[in-house]
Amino acid sequence: MIPFNKPYMTGGELANIAEAYANGHLSGDGPFTKRCHAWLRDNTGAESALLTHSCTAALEIAALLLDLVPGDEVIMPSFTFVSTANAFVLRGAVPVFVDIRPDTLNIDEALIEAAITDRTRAICVVHYAGVSCEMDSILQIASRHDLPVIEDAAQGVMSAYRGRPLGTIGDLGAFSFHETKNIISGEGGALLCKEDTFAERAEIIREKGTNRSRFFRGQVDKYTWVDVGSSFLPGEITAAFLSAQMDAAQEITTRRLDLWARYHAWAEHYEQQGRLRRPVIPEACTHNAHMYYLLLPDLDSRSRFIALLREQGIQAVFHYIPLHSSPKGLESARVNGRLQVTDSVSERLVRLPLWVGLEDQMERVLDGLDQALLAL
Repeated sequence: MIPFNKPYMTGGELANIAEAYANGHLSGDGPFTKRCHAWLRDNTGAESALLTHSCTAALEIAALLLDLVPGDEVIMPSFTFVSTANAFVLRGAVPVFVDIRPDTLNIDEALIEAAITDRTRAICVVHYAGVSCEMDSILQIASRHDLPVIEDAAQGVMSAYRGRPLGTIGDLGAFSFHETKNIISGEGGALLCKEDTFAERAEIIREKGTNRSRFFRGQVDKYTWVDVGSSFLPGEITAAFLSAQMDAAQEITTRRLDLWARYHAWAEHYEQQGRLRRPVIPEACTHNAHMYYLLLPDLDSRSRFIALLREQGIQAVFHYIPLHSSPKGLESARVNGRLQVTDSVSERLVRLPLWVGLEDQMERVLDGLDQALLAL
């Protein structure tokens, strides 16, 4: 079976882990964590970058930084992973779902303003497949209503919008280094702060609500509990693994882009025939080839297509079940307008295998895709 995802190792991970062990520092914020922080700042321009044990944790810190109270509202898409909503629901806030654009599958910026009420406290955007939302328009809306913007850039490492790295365009950004992402550490994430406004408090929340980091920098002579927080740090072994991935980030991205381009060229004539729709990359967006997906005509054709590929030893998968139709979503969120695009896309989208190392089997995959489409 050719899997949908296969974690890639650069070759430097085990040496880094051995070095971390030799350093005698395996808890959080050791030398490799500092290397990762430096890489993130250098490659994104963020004022502050903090590793977390997951993107979920980074979003939870962002929610804490906003001082949300029960009943506050946060506007977001329903077509996203559960963590996007959970981070705010944990604070008692209400996710307000709006529809997505039919081209990029990102939040439809034209629908955001109509969803704003006197309870709205933030806008949380999701950069689907590493392709940016229309951030200029979203920032203008946020500015008019004095709302912070949080970027769920879980899939967006090494992607940009008008030359600006994703995760640094809004007030706060969250990355994921889960094994299904481009740059990985098994589990892992990062919080990016655009400016100093949130940076110092984010550091405190991440360190269990203490000013321990200031103590280790010699800024205070003892540390104590000063705010709410939790244990959001990853261990040094995780950071050591991630550091090796970061060192190879450009190579990984280039190889993924080459695979993405082969899929895109293969699918062109099928799109012209009306059999499917390919991903759309707006001119303002530089993407990272996080995924290659197809939109098929309907749920039945999508289900049969996945089954036909499985018979040929190729694993393809669908994606999100929209949050607004989930049991918890029905209980804890509200919908603004009809989510027609979200409902349609969730039934038709199929994701194809894309991982570094697939190059040698790409012809087999493309041949299998041909046979599956022709059999529909």
